[in-house]
Amino acid sequence: MATEAHHDLPNRGSFTTRDIIHDIWATVNLPQEALAALHLPGADTGPALPSSFKIGPLAQASIALSALAARLVRSTSEAAADGGGGSLLRAVRVPAAHAVIEFKSNSLYELRRNERPLPRSSHNPVGGMHGASDGHVLIHDLLPNHVGAALELLGLPGDATRQRVAGKVAQWDKTDLEEAATGAGGAAIYALRSCLSGLRVVELTRVIAGPLAGKTLAAHGADVLWVTSPSLPTVPALDVDLGRGKRHVHLDMHDARDKQRLLELLRTCDVFVQGYRPSSLAAHGLSEEELVRANPGIICASVSAFGPAGPWARRRGFDSLVQACSGINVSEAERAGQGETSRALPCQALDHGSGYLLATGVMAAVHHRAVRGGAWRVHVSLAGTMKYLRSLGQYPGATGFAVSDYVKGENVPAETLVTTETAWGTLTAVRHSAEIEGCEVGWDLMPCPPEDNEAVWAS
Repeated sequence: MATEAHHDLPNRGSFTTRDIIHDIWATVNLPQEALAALHLPGADTGPALPSSFKIGPLAQASIALSALAARLVRSTSEAAADGGGGSLLRAVRVPAAHAVIEFKSNSLYELRRNERPLPRSSHNPVGGMHGASDGHVLIHDLLPNHVGAALELLGLPGDATRQRVAGKVAQWDKTDLEEAATGAGGAAIYALRSCLSGLRVVELTRVIAGPLAGKTLAAHGADVLWVTSPSLPTVPALDVDLGRGKRHVHLDMHDARDKQRLLELLRTCDVFVQGYRPSSLAAHGLSEEELVRANPGIICASVSAFGPAGPWARRRGFDSLVQACSGINVSEAERAGQGETSRALPCQALDHGSGYLLATGVMAAVHHRAVRGGAWRVHVSLAGTMKYLRSLGQYPGATGFAVSDYVKGENVPAETLVTTETAWGTLTAVRHSAEIEGCEVGWDLMPCPPEDNEAVWAS
């Protein structure tokens, strides 16, 4: 069958999710010992979305790769701070079902202008996560002496409410409270660290894959400035989900003052993520060569439809178009056996896979830069992700379609969602599926209009 003949692809049909991770981890030349920290609940239990393609393993693997790379960056910086000594690589956990739901995050959120529901109460007023002035701390409360010491440090009586504990913790910087607890003895309070804290990212992207890479870096603590042009069309329905964790600003490259501001940001950033067609930005003086001359340690990351070389390099393309021209839609229809001419994947798997893989490549470059120095280039294409997905093979016959899809407001598990306030109302959206022991993962910044932000670094 013509639509099934892809003889130029490696045969990864027997790959497990962990095999995918090992394969890509080796491709970006990261230390193999880090893989032991990875936990993959629910992996390889069969189709996760109604599709003949193995979207579930791709989702869990790509998100796990990005989280593991973030933790490696943190471990590398911790080791450097310790004078080159070893640093414990803490556990990284990515549940399969949650990862698949996150692959559909742009279609599963709800934005409503009603009163935000109250957070769940806790029977214990001391233990768990509390917001400090600059992040979060975790207060351990398993033992009574830990509880008493924490309350004493905070200047509170033994019958203090959780609200009073939260109010006191909010007055502290997280590391100051951690150090105070250590110095006083008795209390077990630790600041929650972000793996990419201090990493500066300029993001010039639109639609899904590029913004998702920036959103992933932001989930791990990077300072991401999402720069868009006021003269280009936007997709607000996507921006609500993809804008989490970033500060969105407008700069017009045709305006001299805005162009100068952008160049200043690029001279002082660590990472430049862009999603324009290959070589498109060179006309504006933003070629990789010019950027490296201005910023010798910059990491230039890009995503495109068909890659930076070859006869299709300059073609516009989006997830749906790559699905169509690659034969994925026809193959899906044939496997489903419903008489359709074509059938789209149940999510924009090429966009999402590419976004997480681009973020993984960026963090691999951050690690290599810390070890070896220099500037680095990272590129991912939707077509490349398509080929990798195809190389994993397909479920036999129509068996891949025997599972239910996730539908907003119907069957998305509550534990995979988080509710926050935004400039436009109350947002309930998919929380990040990766958990990293001892590190803060997720988004504090919520989407707001670009005019509400300044094109400056947070610190």
